[in-house]
Parts: sequence; C-alpha cells; structure tokens
Amino acid sequence: MDWQDKACRCYLLRQRQPSHVSPEPAFRRRRAKRSREEAMAKSKGRLYLWMCLAAALASFLAGFTVGWFFKPLKETTTSLRSHQSVRWNLVSQMKAENIKSFLRSFTKLPHLAGTEQNLLLAKKIQTQWKKFGLDSAKLVHYDVLLSYPNETNANYISIVDEHGIEIFNTSYLELLPEGYENVTNIVPPYNAFSGQGTPEGDLVYVNYARTEDFFKLERELGINCTGKIAIARYGKIFRGNKVRNAVSAGATGIVLYSDPADSSAPEVQPYPTGWNLPGTTAQRGNVLNLNGAGDPLTPGYPAKEYTFRLNVEEGVGIPKIPVHPIGYNDAEILLRHMGGTAAPDASWKGSLNVDYNIGPGFTGHDSFRKVKMHVHNINKITRIYNVIGTIRGSVEPDRYVILGGHRDSWVFGGIDPTTGTAVLQEVVQSFGKLKSRGWRPRRSIIFASWDAEEFGLLGSTEWAEENAKILQERSIAYINSDSSIEGNYTLRVDCTPLLYQLMYKLTKEISSPDDGFENKSLYESWLEKDPSSENKNFPRINKLGSGSDFEAYFQRLGIASGRARYTKNRKTEKYSSYPLYHTIYETFELVENFYDPTFKKQLSVAQLRGALVYELADSPVIPFNIQDYAKALKNYATSISNLSKKHHQQLRDHGVSFDSLFSAVKNFSEAALDFHRRLTEVDLNNPIAVRIMNDQLMLLERAFIDPLGLPGRPFYRHIIFAPSRHNKYAGESFPGIYDAMFDIENRADPRSAWREVKKHISIAAFTIQAAAGTLTEVVQ
Repeated sequence: MDWQDKACRCYLLRQRQPSHVSPEPAFRRRRAKRSREEAMAKSKGRLYLWMCLAAALASFLAGFTVGWFFKPLKETTTSLRSHQSVRWNLVSQMKAENIKSFLRSFTKLPHLAGTEQNLLLAKKIQTQWKKFGLDSAKLVHYDVLLSYPNETNANYISIVDEHGIEIFNTSYLELLPEGYENVTNIVPPYNAFSGQGTPEGDLVYVNYARTEDFFKLERELGINCTGKIAIARYGKIFRGNKVRNAVSAGATGIVLYSDPADSSAPEVQPYPTGWNLPGTTAQRGNVLNLNGAGDPLTPGYPAKEYTFRLNVEEGVGIPKIPVHPIGYNDAEILLRHMGGTAAPDASWKGSLNVDYNIGPGFTGHDSFRKVKMHVHNINKITRIYNVIGTIRGSVEPDRYVILGGHRDSWVFGGIDPTTGTAVLQEVVQSFGKLKSRGWRPRRSIIFASWDAEEFGLLGSTEWAEENAKILQERSIAYINSDSSIEGNYTLRVDCTPLLYQLMYKLTKEISSPDDGFENKSLYESWLEKDPSSENKNFPRINKLGSGSDFEAYFQRLGIASGRARYTKNRKTEKYSSYPLYHTIYETFELVENFYDPTFKKQLSVAQLRGALVYELADSPVIPFNIQDYAKALKNYATSISNLSKKHHQQLRDHGVSFDSLFSAVKNFSEAALDFHRRLTEVDLNNPIAVRIMNDQLMLLERAFIDPLGLPGRPFYRHIIFAPSRHNKYAGESFPGIYDAMFDIENRADPRSAWREVKKHISIAAFTIQAAAGTLTEVVQ
C-alpha cells in the first residue's frame, strides 16, 4: 500500500470512530461546539478525499506512463538470435532475378533529369513502393538550373585554315546500340553547364589538366596557356576540376577526350563485341564546381517556388569558358599535327598513334591552322522529382536511417545509376515483405530515389537543405545506393570510421559471389583481393570524397555515411572508372553480357546495403564503433604531420607544431575507450539510458562539423574529411591543414601561409577535443 492509500484509510477510520456524548445540562453549549467541529471535520474529510483521489490518479498515471515506455522496448527488443533471424529473412528473400528484372525495366528508355521520361520512371517507382507496402511514397519536386544541348545548333570542334574555313569537324552523333535503333530523345555527348561560345586559337595539350600538370607547363616548360584552347584527357580527377584549372591558367576553352590508355582494358574489343570504349563516342558529364552548394541559383537553400534565386550569370560554380567532349578518333586527328614542346615524360603519353606534343599550335604546313570550338548549350530552370518513401519506426519513430540513390542518367544508365536503382528497388521490396508479416523497425527508415544527381547532386542536396534542421536532429545514418557495380572483381567500401566494424561483421555473414570463393564469405574474398595497406588483416576501406549523393549528408550535415559496390582490380586495371562510363552504350546488355551475367554481384551488394539499413534501424544500440574513429584520427594526424616534415626548417622558423593536434587525438581516444566501457554496462531494459547512449553515438559525426566550413568551400563543413580541392572524387583527411600546406613553398608570402597552417591545426585540435567532450558521461 502506498502513502496515498494509507492516508485514505486513516481518514475512513477516523470517520468510523464513535463520538463521546456530553452530559445533558451542557447540551446546547456543546451542541454548538460539536456542530462547528463536525463542519470542520467534514471540510477536512472532503479535502482528504480529494487528496486521496488526486494521489490515486497520479499513481495510476505514473504507473501507466512507466508501463507505456517500457512496453515497446520489451516487445521489440528481441534476443540476438531473433534479431539475426529477421535480418537473415530480409537478405535471403532478395533475388538476383528480381534485380535483373528491375534493371531491364528501368533501362529501356533514356531518363535524363528534367525530362518527361524521368518523371514517368519516378511515378513508376513510387507506384511500386506503395505496392511493396511502404507507409508512404511521395514525389517531392524542386525547380533547379539544368543544362542541355541546343537542339537546333549542334556542338562540335573544328580545325580552321587561315581563311577561317572549317577543314575538319568532330562528329556529334553516335551509332545507336543494337536493339535501340528506334529510341528517340537521346542527348549527344556534351558537358552540362559549359560556357557558351566559339573561341578560336592555338591548341595546347595539358595531359589530365591536373593542378600539377599546369604547374609543369608553366614552371618547368614555360608554356603560357592564356588565350589558348586546351585539350585534356579524361581521368585521374573530376572533370569540373580540369575546367577550373584551365580557367585559372587563362585558357579560353577546353576539349575533353577519353584516351584508350585511360578508358580501355587490354585485349578487350570495343562494344558491342566487348566492353571497351569505341573511338566514336565520348563521356558526358557536368563541369560545375559547386563545392556542395546544390542548385547553382539557390546555394544553401531549397529550390522551391518561393526561394530567391541568383541570376544565371551569377550562378555558383558555372564555368565561363566553353567545354566539350569528343571521341578519341577525333582527338587523334587534333593531336596528330601538334608542334611545340615534346611530352616531358611517359606519364604525359596515352596510347593513340601520336607523339603527344604539347604545342601550342600545329607544326609544319599546318602551323597557320587554328582550332575553333562551337558550344551552344542552354541552361534553364527545370522541375525535378525525388521519390521519398518511409517505414515508420515502432519505438523511436523520430530517429531516421536513410537509404538513397539517384535515378537520373545521361542516356540508358545501364550501370550508372540503374544497377543501384535496381538494387534499391529490391531492398525496398524485401523490407516491404517483412512489414507485411507484422514487422516494423525500431527506428524509421527513409528510402529515396534522387533526381538530377548527374547535374551536381541536385535532388539529394535540395532535399537535405529543405529538411536540414530535422535531419541534423534525428538522422542516424545515410547509406548510398548509386551504381552497385563499376567492375566485377571485388567489393569496394567507402565510409565513416564509425561503420568499419559493422561492414566487417555483415560481410562475414554474406556469401561471396566471386568465382573460386564458393562456400566462403564476402569478407573473405574482399580481404584476399584488396587488403588494407595499413593493416593486412583487414580489407581496404576508403575515405568518403564526393561525386555521389551522400555528399550533403556527410560533408555538410555530419550524418554518418557509407557506400558499397563492386569494383575493378585496382592493381591491374588502370583505366579510370569503367570504359563505357556515361556513354550511350551503358545498356542492360552491357551488364548482362559482360559485367554480371548472373546478377550475383549486384545481389551481394543489395544484401549488404539492406543489412546495413536493418542493423542501423533495428539494433537497440546503434552499431557504431568510436574506437575505430580514434584509430583513424591518430593515423590521419600522423600522416599530415609526416607530410609537413619536408618543410622542417620552415616549421621551426614559423613556430608550427602539431602537438595540440596529437594531444586532442589522445584525449579523444581515451574518451572513446571510456564510452565503450560504459556502453557494455548499459541496461537495455532502461529506455532512457539506451536513448542517452544512442544520442551520443548518433551525434558524434555532427561534432566534427564546423559551421563556418572550409576556406572558400562553406558547404564542406566536416573538419576530418572533405573532397580534395584538386579532385572532387577523392577524399582528403584534415582538408583544412592539407590545403593550407599545398604548394606552400611557392607562396608569395610565406609568413602568412604558415600562419594559415597554424590556424587550421588549431581548428582541428579544438574540433577533436570538443568531439571528445560529447562522449563523456551525461550528468545524472
């Protein structure tokens, strides 16, 4: 009996006690007194009664509240065996045949962002998601700046004689692949967001147009690119970085081509006989330098009807010079008669039948001839559509795990992105089957089919901008579902260190699809084929750079992110990406005939992506490992410190020290160790205790976000990771320090340059120390 019950009982006992009768002569006097006392007693009785009722109600509500909060945990926190059984059901019901069917269906027609066909595909995916049983599946639109070829004024490159007469023109049409002869609305090769114009001038060969290539030209060879038209090989770095470098060098235009040395596998025939690049086609792609801004006209804000927009000429990252891609057959003609300086070394030579002279200009009787560009692309605001689907969580519906991949493609998108779209579809279907049998995840799952990724990650970034406040408060993780294959040799993983252990664990429980690894795990084939250079006992995991839709979630919002797909043998296959990347020949048949005939590689990727989402959404404790982050930070700090040692004299002269960084890393490591000790002791039957620890896990990645961003790149806010300033595709650790030290020996003001290095060491040290503080025990 609680205290409220005792109080009530005392009152009732008092009420039942007999009164003492006074002698008759004092009746009237005592009667009046007794009347007053009885009135007071009744008043007190009523007060006690109301107190009793209130206390009883409070007791009931308290008990009900405790019961309510404890009940879901007991119902949904299953045993480890049951938890694994549900995951096994999820992945085992995924089928290679289903992925094949989705891929065939989604690649029959082109689905370029902003086109009617891509909207129809979005609606098809939405309809299927509803059929699969998601709680919701909605279209979310944005009005963004896109770029298309001018349908009445084709782009091409020409050689002109001294009279301005065109004596050679590059081709601008490709032969349609077999079986697609009747397909229309195919855009020819072009570089989206290229500047318009018809510049004319001498041609200069600039190798890959990397920063170091232009340094070589200017500092060692004395070649000035101002007023010239550059020609560069695709490969090594993001094409937008090539264009920015050409602009910085003073070029008036740049021509891009895929050299067979970078886009062809040895002893493989061109498509359709093999999977190599034919000489008549070219890689499409955007040439923006957005640095995470999203829509060029609404940087930082969602491109909705009400949003203020910059003028197109003010748009973020849009190059001012014309850019155009050509096939290597045409490139060979342009390069054949180049004069001037010879290629400085073998690294400047591809495999065309030319000398790879740098120029500028042609040699011999062709010396008076010039190259002229004709680029007439049109930029226009266009509506795009994301598909957003949800399964509401049963215990923590306000915590989100996101699985997203883009849908739009340059043409058919046989590999990029539709091997990812098909995998996403099969994962959604599998989760839908679990839900139809009464299962719900502990946390909410959000599925996303993004639009306009090929135009600068626009769909995913705009949605992140529109929902930034919610996502920062509620998101556990973002898993990317872009192309599931870019080769067929082994698994490739890029992710935050928080996910290392989960990646290892899940790949050990998925069967390897690789020949020679029957009855072995995906982890075993991954480890044997691609061990880490730092520790041969683990497979290699890469840093996250950019180039896909995780960018806004990881680099700007600080949401733990990861991606996994099949890739080529990086040791023997030296070509960039895959040969037919972003061409008309990326078809269903390319995948079926050459890359993954059984679709088992894609199935393994689907199982891994699905298992990642399941574990992140349904594990009582979020399966992050902070100690791996501590180890990574130590390695990164050691690496950047070692890089600085080639300037040992300048470090001493300018008083630059990495001691504060190493001290912060040490403190973080100790905090991580203590956190995981406490994590092993947490009472899983105490929902508040579990929630506290989970929030600390969830928010750790956010602790590495600096709201001011990196210098000149305000939307890249992660202090530990960012895309390289010199190659958007590559991830760089401690990017602020690295960028400050890059080419520092050639800075005009060394004192100012080294002060910048000291500043970024300080920022990194503070950020890591602050992150360590978020891991300390919450005050009780």
